[in-house]
Amino acid sequence: MKAIFLIVFILHGLIHLLGFVKGLHLAQVSTLKADISQTAGWIWLLATLLFILAPMLIFLQKPAWILVSVAAIILSTVLIMQNWTDAKFGMILNIILLIYTILGYGRYRAESTYRQAVEVHLKGHPAVQSEILEPEDMQHLPPIVQKYLTYTRVTGKPKVHHFRAVFKGGIRAQPTDEYMPLESVQYNFMKDPARLFYIEAKKKGLPALGVHLYQNARAIMDIRLFGLVPLVHASGPEMDQSETVTYFNDMCVMAPATLIDPGIHWESLDSLTVKAKYTYQNITISALLHFDENGALQNFVSHDRYETDGKSYHAYPWSTPVKQYKEINGFYLPAEAELVYDRPEGPFCYGIFELVDINYNEPQLR
Repeated sequence: MKAIFLIVFILHGLIHLLGFVKGLHLAQVSTLKADISQTAGWIWLLATLLFILAPMLIFLQKPAWILVSVAAIILSTVLIMQNWTDAKFGMILNIILLIYTILGYGRYRAESTYRQAVEVHLKGHPAVQSEILEPEDMQHLPPIVQKYLTYTRVTGKPKVHHFRAVFKGGIRAQPTDEYMPLESVQYNFMKDPARLFYIEAKKKGLPALGVHLYQNARAIMDIRLFGLVPLVHASGPEMDQSETVTYFNDMCVMAPATLIDPGIHWESLDSLTVKAKYTYQNITISALLHFDENGALQNFVSHDRYETDGKSYHAYPWSTPVKQYKEINGFYLPAEAELVYDRPEGPFCYGIFELVDINYNEPQLR
């Protein structure tokens, strides 16, 4: 689809060359009957160049394409209005390209909010040679948690300061809804804990873009249709607590090496079940971690995460049962999981996620 619009930009720009050719009397242009001055001819050429520059910037992933596109469309519209009889059909393309540009701005708005937040935290995490996670670093952990770290192959490798994870999956609001397909990318930081999550989903075929930002023990969720029209906006104490739970869940599922954190309080309930309490600033949450005999984490259950649509909050038990493990970049990690709220009427799986890729301690944003 992007390629089609790039071609439309270029072809629409080349059409404007007709005004340049006629204005400078370089050839006869029968399709333009109105007189075009030499000055106006150069303006037609400028419109051509802007329409060609915009797709070049899109291809190079430069956000300046939005401004260039708007300038080209405005300039083209003025020229068309001055030559309405001959050029009125060009307005159709201008409207199409304007819609594409507006949607592009919505995506840029969401992505830039996420990327700026990540860049701030990366500056606070300069590239360093990480210490190696040794068996003695795990001695304070319950035996089954130690076994989990061995099972996931994090021992003998660098300790984790931050990570980048990529997901695909589906999400829905009610049991009767179909899953909206989604793709997401997130960064988590262990020093000055932060969870920065960018998501692209499809709502009835239309793009819903948004961010979950958890920083300084404060959380915000902002999801918008096309990145512009608000769908869900949530913040406040319930959201702060909920994202603290999610952050700790990420530690357990995607970065087991971080479970050596001395700030986590562990209590063994039996040989395969532990209770963990995690505190950050003034928020303390707890969760039950269930393992199998091999040491594989099977489920994470917390009563401290709220279900919300941005307007109301419900304190239902929340769990993330693991469906599959796989090797990713030398680690053996939970790769597929469900997101479940235990509503009064019964369990509701609102999300399914597959871990596509994960990288630890990368110094650069990508």
